This record gives sequence, structure tokens and C-alpha cells, in this order.
Amino acid sequence: MDNFITKNKRSIYGGLIATIFTGLGAFLLGNLSGYEAKQLITSSLPGVNMLCNTIALASATILALLLTLLGISFGSESKLKKAHYHQVLTIAKFDTILFVGALVMFQFFNIPITEAENVETSWFETIYWATLLFSSILSGMMITVILMLYSTVTNIIHIIGLGEDHYLISSDETEEEAED
Repeated sequence: MDNFITKNKRSIYGGLIATIFTGLGAFLLGNLSGYEAKQLITSSLPGVNMLCNTIALASATILALLLTLLGISFGSESKLKKAHYHQVLTIAKFDTILFVGALVMFQFFNIPITEAENVETSWFETIYWATLLFSSILSGMMITVILMLYSTVTNIIHIIGLGEDHYLISSDETEEEAED
């Protein structure tokens, strides 16, 4: 876990800042009554559903594009270290968690909870704050995935596109070039 945080420090910080920023804006509203929370849930449902749809679509697209990235990485003339493939694997894991989280939250909000008559109004406060918390977390995770992907793509550009000497190029290859 320490290694994951060390290698992805910038991406994680970016995601945490986004989570805090989006969550803080919601928490500045202060205390709500159950009825106010119910009204806010009703008015925010389309936006939350759109957020979940967007994140699920983006996550699925990123997973598919990671296959393309692997093909480019494997087919390159430069022999890449295992660290590169671990980066891609980490992005895939994190992205899958994000995808599942967005689908679960989307499914949860397709339950017509605001139309139920037997739900106490105090529950709506809890549901409202949970909605804000989880949508902030999903947004932060999406930003983290994008920043991790950006880091990996820029590494590939430096190695394959620009032909630069890079820490992810296997030392076996650089030794072979020195012998020629």
C-alpha cells in the first residue's frame, strides 16, 4: 500500500483535493430538516444519475483503452520494465472499483425512495448526506484515475514517441545498445 501511494502521490492528491472541494461545497449548506433533504434529493436525482452514467461510461472506456495501451507497450521496440505494466494494472484495478461504485450508486438512485410513504423524514437527511459523500468520492476517484492514466500515457510518449531514455526502459535493452 505504501508503494501505491508513493508511486501515485500526485494522482491521489488530485483526487483527494477534488473530493474535499466537492464535498465541502455541499457541507457548507449546514443542517437540513428531513423535508428539505427530501426536496433536495428529488431535485438532485437527475444530476446524480448523470454523474453515475458519465463515470460508468468513462470507466468502461478507460478499461477498453488500457488494452490498446498494452498493445502499444508490448509492440514497441523498447523493452519496458515490469513497473510500467504494474502502473497499467493499478489503473485497471482502481478504474474497476470506480466502475462498480458508479453502477451501484446509479442502481441505488433508481429506487423511488422519495415517493415511498413509509420512510421517515429523518432518513432523508442521512440519504442526502450519503449521496453527497459518495458522489464526491466517485468524482475524486475519477480524477485520480485520469491523473494516473495521464502519467502512464506521458511515460509511453517519452519512451516510444520521443525515444527518450526513461526509467521504465529495461536496463537489458540499454546494455545491448551500448554493446553495438
